[in-house]
Amino acid sequence: MKKTLTIATWNINSLRLRQGHLEALIAQLKPDVICLQETKVPDELFPEKLAATIKFPHVLKRGMKSYNGVAILSKLPMAAVPDTPDWCKKNDCRHIAARLETGAEPVILHNFYVPAGGDIPDRAQNVKFAHKLDFIAEAKNHFASYPPHRAVLVGDLNIAPLEHDVWSHKQLLDIVSHTPVETEGLNAWMAQGFTDALRHFVPAEEKLYTWWSYRNQDWRASNRGRRLDHVWVSHDLKPALQSHHVLIEARDWVQPSDHVPVSVTLKI
Repeated sequence: MKKTLTIATWNINSLRLRQGHLEALIAQLKPDVICLQETKVPDELFPEKLAATIKFPHVLKRGMKSYNGVAILSKLPMAAVPDTPDWCKKNDCRHIAARLETGAEPVILHNFYVPAGGDIPDRAQNVKFAHKLDFIAEAKNHFASYPPHRAVLVGDLNIAPLEHDVWSHKQLLDIVSHTPVETEGLNAWMAQGFTDALRHFVPAEEKLYTWWSYRNQDWRASNRGRRLDHVWVSHDLKPALQSHHVLIEARDWVQPSDHVPVSVTLKI
């Protein structure tokens, strides 16, 4: 029986464009499971040979043309969790869930891509922001009704909830991804039974980023980052947390995503 489980999550920002980077991700993070967001590929055009190439034979995917899309690639056997919600009744491929067979009691894995929310942080003026807030509220209510057990939730949640999850708390309070209404909503969702795994390892008073805008030519020098990518574990799995890794060097890869991969290892 396998003794640890390493789960990596990455907003790949086009699977077909950046699938070659997965081998570097695997070499450095050594994951058992990879969760991807913004795959931007409909299921019928998913690169099926990829699973054999990277030796992750089990694949679940929900994709659409040009936008959104999530996928889970696993070394461990898994099955899709049935009857996951159609969030906001949009069928826009933002969530997929798997039952991972670990050799012990299974782990339920949720992979989310939360709406970005556009540029104007006002529900009345911006339908994209309204969609984001509604999505978060629905997710909170769902997990309130189905409390998580042996569950891991990962993904690009498009919100940096804490003061040191952004390069400037004061300057970003009115910027989508760090507004109080978003951070309060995300924290209320997490409060339905989850622990913030990254902040379990990195104290809240320390800066922690997973995303740097393409607009910053020298992203390292400016370091205007945000922590948009998250790993949560259900409270019963908190004692199982072993380690984490934020693969910052991935931001320097050729044709990089603006997000970098993140992984967490648990004892199972």
